[in-house]
Amino acid sequence: MGCNGKGAISLNKIWDLESLFVGGSSSVTFLSFLEETEQLTKSLLHQLQEAENESTVSNATLNEWTDKLQLTLARISEADAFLSCLTSQQMSDKRAVALSDRVTTLSAKFKQASDLYDALLAKVPVPQWEEWINQSELAKIKYPLNERRETALDKMSPALESVVSELSVDGYHGWGEHYNTIVSGISIPWTEASIETTLSVGQAANKLDDPNPDVRNLMSAKWEEAWAAKEDLCSDTLNRLSGFRLKLYAMRNWSDPLQEPLRINRMSKATLDAMWSAVAEGIDPLKKYLSLKAKLIGKERLAWHDIDASLTSSKSNIPYEEAAEIILDAFEQFSPDLAKLAKKAFDDRWIEAEDRSGKRPGGFCTSFPLSRQSRIFMTYSGTPGNVSTLAHELGHAYHGALVESLPPMAQQYAMNVAETASTFAEALVSDALLRRASSKEEQLSLLDDRLQRAVAFLMNIRARFLFETRMYNRRSSGMLDADQLNELMVEAQKEAFGDALDSWHPHFWASKLHFYLTDVPFYNFPYTFGYLFSTGLIAVAERDADNFPERYKQLLKDTGVMTVEQLSKLHLGVDLENPGFWRDAVSTVIADVERFAELCDK
Repeated sequence: MGCNGKGAISLNKIWDLESLFVGGSSSVTFLSFLEETEQLTKSLLHQLQEAENESTVSNATLNEWTDKLQLTLARISEADAFLSCLTSQQMSDKRAVALSDRVTTLSAKFKQASDLYDALLAKVPVPQWEEWINQSELAKIKYPLNERRETALDKMSPALESVVSELSVDGYHGWGEHYNTIVSGISIPWTEASIETTLSVGQAANKLDDPNPDVRNLMSAKWEEAWAAKEDLCSDTLNRLSGFRLKLYAMRNWSDPLQEPLRINRMSKATLDAMWSAVAEGIDPLKKYLSLKAKLIGKERLAWHDIDASLTSSKSNIPYEEAAEIILDAFEQFSPDLAKLAKKAFDDRWIEAEDRSGKRPGGFCTSFPLSRQSRIFMTYSGTPGNVSTLAHELGHAYHGALVESLPPMAQQYAMNVAETASTFAEALVSDALLRRASSKEEQLSLLDDRLQRAVAFLMNIRARFLFETRMYNRRSSGMLDADQLNELMVEAQKEAFGDALDSWHPHFWASKLHFYLTDVPFYNFPYTFGYLFSTGLIAVAERDADNFPERYKQLLKDTGVMTVEQLSKLHLGVDLENPGFWRDAVSTVIADVERFAELCDK
């Protein structure tokens, strides 16, 4: 494929999974791989169980366990990534769903082994621990090993944690999978060019930001109606998931539902509070932007489904090949390494982008640690937002490529810093396009796209956080019905957006997959962290353009072996627990509002 606008060729929008495991959900190779991984997990668990009552363990044995644990982790990650691709590209693939359940069971077994491993680490006497942990061969995973040892002290006994893992397969994780079943059964009737059809939720979601207001209005009503029809199933599912977490936290003597997500994201409550404080202070300029946009599209105030609408009445269509060229050019300006990785993703068909029925909604990037590849999933329909999503996911792939040579434990970076790489990649594309924009209309459109993302991360994500925080608080006293969840959702949206909108999305809690994920609780604030942290990175890049690409690479490589506070002090020289950093980041974002307003006045 040509770079820098030179001779682009037609790109395949369907990813290549055959080079990973031939045969899809019927793959004999994958089945063999899965069986071998199950045996490895069983063997590891057996070894650890036998050692549970031993008073001492040698350094050599600790090394053996650590190597085996990391290999098992990498193999399970490989299997899980493959199945996430299969179930996303075709939600009705029953074989893939069944295999996913098998990997969920395997993951639960691995978690038992992992918890037992951590508990055994905690039993190692301090002098021996210091001797073992300081071996040169463990240098790259010293931080995660110390982290595991400390975390083990906060959990229940390995036996109880093991029971929880076993019961979670058909309980906790089962409810998460049930949500996917609910979504797969939703089809939305639609008529286009006098042809009646039905759309999957993924296809329907793309209509919500259609440039034609009549299309947006009609789909918004159908969208709300579709989720309202499933509200009882969704509320039941959400109640079970949150109830499970609260009971487990109580058994561990954890009083704050945020304790686990903060630990997973390796950040302090002080950092989280400082960030949200700065975000709340920045709401008025974003309300000004939403008001200006409303006037531009001929409305007094925007509806919920107008936020991501194009400023032009004509449908914007950016061909997939053009999107690839835009992204590659922008990446090349920052780092040839980043552009090289993105070109490989396009050329080697790492990307599933075809707009077709049967696909799940949303987008993601998943890594294959053993194959040292990534796969990107999305539904590309030619909108500017699709281009941003593609750049976002390629940022994830670049991050994955930078850590793929590290030991598996050192590759386990948290979601908040994972989102840093992706939003940084988005910003590169946006900045490059804005610099070369010549007309007022083009500049307005590009700034609108940037500010849409600001609204998403600083207002929409904040609404999700407010909703989920309050939902957990209420859930501790009993189950919430769909009406109560609708009320909490609208209340959170009104607080996060102020009076900027004239309609809301009561069933957002039902339509957003993130609330139903079982691997990471509070799948919301890390997005805002990553967005604002990226803004800080961009400021550093502007001050140190020559050296920053290499500093950026080192920062990403360190994301699995430091807290975010340590990471920011080492690579940026800033204190994340100080609201000043976050205020500066929000101010940088808000500067786009003034530029947008100036263009509106011309």
